[in-house]
Amino acid sequence: MNISTPLIAAMAMTLSFAAPAGADDITDQLDTARTEYDSGNLRKAVQTLQFAVAGIQEKINLDLLKLLPEPLDGWRADEPQAQSAGMAAMITGTNLTRRYFRDDGAEVEISIMADSPLMPMMTMMLSNPMMMQTNPDMRIYNHNGQRGMIQHEKDSDRWEISLLVANKILVQVNGSGLKDKESVESYLKAIDMDTMTKAFDG
Repeated sequence: MNISTPLIAAMAMTLSFAAPAGADDITDQLDTARTEYDSGNLRKAVQTLQFAVAGIQEKINLDLLKLLPEPLDGWRADEPQAQSAGMAAMITGTNLTRRYFRDDGAEVEISIMADSPLMPMMTMMLSNPMMMQTNPDMRIYNHNGQRGMIQHEKDSDRWEISLLVANKILVQVNGSGLKDKESVESYLKAIDMDTMTKAFDG
Protein backbone atom coordinates (compact mmCIF):
# COMPACT_ATOMS: atom_id res chain seq x y z
CA MET A 1 0.00 0.00 0.00
CA ASN A 2 1.47 3.38 -1.00
CA ILE A 3 0.88 6.22 1.46
CA SER A 4 1.69 9.76 0.45
CA THR A 5 4.19 11.83 2.45
CA PRO A 6 1.59 14.46 3.46
CA LEU A 7 -0.68 11.68 4.78
CA ILE A 8 2.13 10.20 6.87
CA ALA A 9 2.80 13.61 8.35
CA ALA A 10 -0.85 14.17 9.14
CA MET A 11 -1.18 10.75 10.83
CA ALA A 12 1.95 11.23 12.90
CA MET A 13 0.98 14.73 14.04
CA THR A 14 -2.65 13.83 14.74
CA LEU A 15 -1.81 10.73 16.78
CA SER A 16 0.98 12.54 18.63
CA PHE A 17 -1.35 15.35 19.69
CA ALA A 18 -4.06 12.85 20.62
CA ALA A 19 -1.78 10.66 22.73
CA PRO A 20 -2.54 10.68 26.46
CA ALA A 21 -0.07 12.13 28.93
CA GLY A 22 2.45 9.72 30.42
CA ALA A 23 4.77 7.30 28.74
CA ASP A 24 3.58 3.90 27.57
CA ASP A 25 4.19 1.63 24.60
CA ILE A 26 1.79 3.53 22.37
CA THR A 27 3.14 7.00 23.11
CA ASP A 28 6.68 5.66 22.64
CA GLN A 29 5.70 4.33 19.21
CA LEU A 30 4.08 7.63 18.30
CA ASP A 31 7.22 9.51 19.32
CA THR A 32 9.36 7.05 17.35
CA ALA A 33 7.15 7.43 14.27
CA ARG A 34 7.50 11.21 14.43
CA THR A 35 11.28 10.91 14.75
CA GLU A 36 11.42 8.48 11.80
CA TYR A 37 9.27 10.80 9.72
CA ASP A 38 11.42 13.82 10.52
CA SER A 39 14.49 11.76 9.58
CA GLY A 40 12.98 10.79 6.24
CA ASN A 41 12.46 7.10 7.11
CA LEU A 42 8.93 7.11 5.76
CA ARG A 43 8.44 3.34 5.48
CA LYS A 44 9.56 2.81 9.06
CA ALA A 45 7.29 5.66 10.15
CA VAL A 46 4.31 3.96 8.53
CA GLN A 47 5.14 0.60 10.13
CA THR A 48 5.54 2.18 13.56
CA LEU A 49 2.25 4.04 13.19
CA GLN A 50 0.53 0.79 12.26
CA PHE A 51 1.76 -0.79 15.49
CA ALA A 52 0.57 2.24 17.42
CA VAL A 53 -2.89 2.07 15.84
CA ALA A 54 -3.08 -1.65 16.62
CA GLY A 55 -2.22 -0.88 20.24
CA ILE A 56 -4.90 1.79 20.43
CA GLN A 57 -7.43 -0.64 18.97
CA GLU A 58 -6.46 -3.21 21.58
CA LYS A 59 -7.19 -0.70 24.33
CA ILE A 60 -10.56 0.06 22.74
CA ASN A 61 -11.35 -3.66 22.58
CA LEU A 62 -10.54 -4.14 26.27
CA ASP A 63 -13.08 -1.46 27.14
CA LEU A 64 -15.70 -2.88 24.77
CA LEU A 65 -15.35 -6.38 26.23
CA LYS A 66 -16.66 -5.00 29.52
CA LEU A 67 -20.05 -4.69 27.77
CA LEU A 68 -20.43 -8.47 27.90
CA PRO A 69 -21.97 -9.35 31.28
CA GLU A 70 -20.52 -11.69 33.87
CA PRO A 71 -22.14 -15.15 34.14
CA LEU A 72 -25.43 -15.31 36.00
CA ASP A 73 -25.90 -17.46 39.08
CA GLY A 74 -25.32 -21.13 38.29
CA TRP A 75 -23.47 -20.34 35.05
CA ARG A 76 -19.84 -20.15 34.02
CA ALA A 77 -18.31 -18.37 31.04
CA ASP A 78 -15.41 -18.36 28.62
CA GLU A 79 -13.27 -15.26 28.30
CA PRO A 80 -14.94 -12.58 26.12
CA GLN A 81 -13.62 -12.21 22.59
CA ALA A 82 -13.34 -9.15 20.32
CA GLN A 83 -12.73 -8.91 16.61
CA SER A 84 -12.37 -5.48 15.07
CA ALA A 85 -9.39 -5.70 12.75
CA GLY A 86 -8.28 -7.53 9.64
CA MET A 87 -10.23 -8.66 6.60
CA ALA A 88 -13.09 -10.18 8.63
CA ALA A 89 -13.75 -6.83 10.29
CA MET A 90 -14.41 -5.29 6.88
CA ILE A 91 -17.55 -7.47 6.80
CA THR A 92 -18.52 -7.84 10.44
CA GLY A 93 -17.23 -4.54 11.80
CA THR A 94 -16.65 -4.76 15.54
CA ASN A 95 -17.82 -8.14 16.84
CA LEU A 96 -17.88 -9.04 20.54
CA THR A 97 -18.79 -12.53 21.73
CA ARG A 98 -18.92 -14.52 24.94
CA ARG A 99 -20.13 -18.05 25.69
CA TYR A 100 -21.89 -18.99 28.91
CA PHE A 101 -22.57 -22.56 30.01
CA ARG A 102 -24.02 -24.73 32.79
CA ASP A 103 -23.17 -28.19 34.03
CA ASP A 104 -26.45 -29.56 32.58
CA GLY A 105 -25.25 -28.79 29.04
CA ALA A 106 -27.16 -25.53 28.56
CA GLU A 107 -25.29 -22.82 26.62
CA VAL A 108 -25.91 -19.17 25.82
CA GLU A 109 -23.80 -16.99 23.54
CA ILE A 110 -24.00 -13.21 23.35
CA SER A 111 -22.83 -11.50 20.16
CA ILE A 112 -22.65 -7.72 19.71
CA MET A 113 -21.96 -6.36 16.23
CA ALA A 114 -21.46 -2.72 15.26
CA ASP A 115 -19.91 -0.67 12.47
CA SER A 116 -20.66 -3.39 9.95
CA PRO A 117 -21.45 -2.85 6.24
CA LEU A 118 -24.10 -5.55 6.75
CA MET A 119 -26.02 -3.40 9.24
CA PRO A 120 -28.36 -1.77 6.67
CA MET A 121 -29.50 -5.23 5.56
CA MET A 122 -30.14 -6.31 9.16
CA THR A 123 -31.95 -3.03 9.85
CA MET A 124 -34.22 -3.58 6.89
CA MET A 125 -35.08 -7.10 8.00
CA LEU A 126 -35.73 -6.19 11.63
CA SER A 127 -37.77 -3.17 10.56
CA ASN A 128 -40.07 -5.16 8.30
CA PRO A 129 -42.54 -7.47 10.11
CA MET A 130 -43.65 -8.88 6.76
CA MET A 131 -40.22 -10.43 6.23
CA MET A 132 -40.41 -12.17 9.61
CA GLN A 133 -43.82 -13.60 8.83
CA THR A 134 -42.33 -15.69 6.04
CA ASN A 135 -40.75 -17.89 8.74
CA PRO A 136 -43.28 -19.58 11.05
CA ASP A 137 -40.60 -20.03 13.72
CA MET A 138 -39.86 -16.30 13.89
CA ARG A 139 -41.81 -13.64 15.78
CA ILE A 140 -41.53 -9.93 16.43
CA TYR A 141 -39.76 -9.15 19.70
CA ASN A 142 -39.40 -5.94 21.70
CA HIS A 143 -37.07 -5.16 24.59
CA ASN A 144 -37.24 -1.78 26.31
CA GLY A 145 -38.46 -0.13 23.14
CA GLN A 146 -35.82 -1.75 20.93
CA ARG A 147 -37.24 -3.82 18.10
CA GLY A 148 -36.07 -7.25 17.09
CA MET A 149 -37.12 -10.85 16.58
CA ILE A 150 -37.17 -14.14 18.45
CA GLN A 151 -36.74 -17.47 16.72
CA HIS A 152 -37.61 -20.89 18.11
CA GLU A 153 -38.52 -24.11 16.34
CA LYS A 154 -41.29 -26.18 17.87
CA ASP A 155 -40.00 -28.89 20.23
CA SER A 156 -36.47 -27.48 19.90
CA ASP A 157 -34.19 -26.59 22.81
CA ARG A 158 -32.72 -23.67 20.85
CA TRP A 159 -33.72 -20.02 21.17
CA GLU A 160 -32.38 -16.94 19.40
CA ILE A 161 -33.16 -13.29 20.06
CA SER A 162 -31.87 -10.59 17.70
CA LEU A 163 -32.21 -6.97 18.74
CA LEU A 164 -31.42 -3.77 16.86
CA VAL A 165 -30.19 -1.12 19.31
CA ALA A 166 -30.10 2.56 18.38
CA ASN A 167 -30.42 1.52 14.71
CA LYS A 168 -26.71 0.70 14.56
CA ILE A 169 -25.89 -2.16 16.94
CA LEU A 170 -27.01 -5.74 16.49
CA VAL A 171 -27.29 -7.78 19.69
CA GLN A 172 -27.88 -11.52 19.36
CA VAL A 173 -28.39 -13.95 22.21
CA ASN A 174 -28.42 -17.62 21.22
CA GLY A 175 -29.26 -20.45 23.58
CA SER A 176 -29.27 -24.23 23.35
CA GLY A 177 -30.14 -27.03 25.75
CA LEU A 178 -32.90 -24.84 27.19
CA LYS A 179 -36.48 -25.77 28.01
CA ASP A 180 -37.70 -22.18 27.59
CA LYS A 181 -36.52 -18.68 26.65
CA GLU A 182 -35.98 -17.51 30.24
CA SER A 183 -32.18 -17.86 30.27
CA VAL A 184 -31.79 -16.14 26.90
CA GLU A 185 -33.93 -13.24 28.07
CA SER A 186 -32.07 -13.05 31.38
CA TYR A 187 -28.76 -12.59 29.58
CA LEU A 188 -30.32 -10.01 27.27
CA LYS A 189 -31.50 -8.05 30.33
CA ALA A 190 -28.01 -8.30 31.83
CA ILE A 191 -26.59 -6.16 29.00
CA ASP A 192 -26.43 -2.46 29.85
CA MET A 193 -27.93 -1.07 26.64
CA ASP A 194 -27.30 2.59 27.51
CA THR A 195 -23.63 2.00 28.27
CA MET A 196 -23.28 -0.06 25.10
CA THR A 197 -24.82 2.67 22.95
CA LYS A 198 -22.52 5.31 24.43
CA ALA A 199 -19.49 3.07 23.90
CA PHE A 200 -20.12 2.91 20.17
CA ASP A 201 -20.87 6.62 19.92
CA GLY A 202 -17.27 7.46 20.74
